[in-house]
Amino acid sequence: MLFWLVLALPGAWIAGRWAFTPDDYGYGHAIGDSGDWAAWLLMATLAVTPLRLAFRKTAIAIWLMRHRRDLGVASFAYAAGHTGVYAWKKASLGAILAEAGELYLLAGWAALALFIPLAVTSNDASMRMLKRSWKTLHRLVYPAAILVFLHWIWSAFDPTTAWIHAGILAAIEAVRVGLQFGRKNVRA
Repeated sequence: MLFWLVLALPGAWIAGRWAFTPDDYGYGHAIGDSGDWAAWLLMATLAVTPLRLAFRKTAIAIWLMRHRRDLGVASFAYAAGHTGVYAWKKASLGAILAEAGELYLLAGWAALALFIPLAVTSNDASMRMLKRSWKTLHRLVYPAAILVFLHWIWSAFDPTTAWIHAGILAAIEAVRVGLQFGRKNVRA
């Protein structure tokens, strides 16, 4: 419960700043900050596996494994908030559909579409019901992450920060693949 409160604090800060100082902290800040938090939490979620592989039985690796789904669902919540801010600003389905063909928006909508089944099935009941299919389904996080970072890169006024974060994500994934490959070779 405390962890969820910590995960919700940036969202409360974003909502509070937007509500109480809309002239200083407007739409651009709200949509940017919610998107940043969605991406950062996604990177944290994806970093759990390489940390677990590298530091198997440490307390932090075990704690992170227990809370990985929480991080992923929080990432989805910020992405949903990001989408909600966008939809609020457009104020009509017609305006949203008129822009839907923009490449950066297509990447964002596709990423959200991939995240919805992940968020809905991020619970113990779904894991039991789906059995081995659960893990296969949750591998959708990888193409979704690529789409998230393409959305960020293509939509940024200055994509430098987005490219830096995409590089960090690539490094996290390279470490994960390397550690998993190393473990398979040790077993063989």
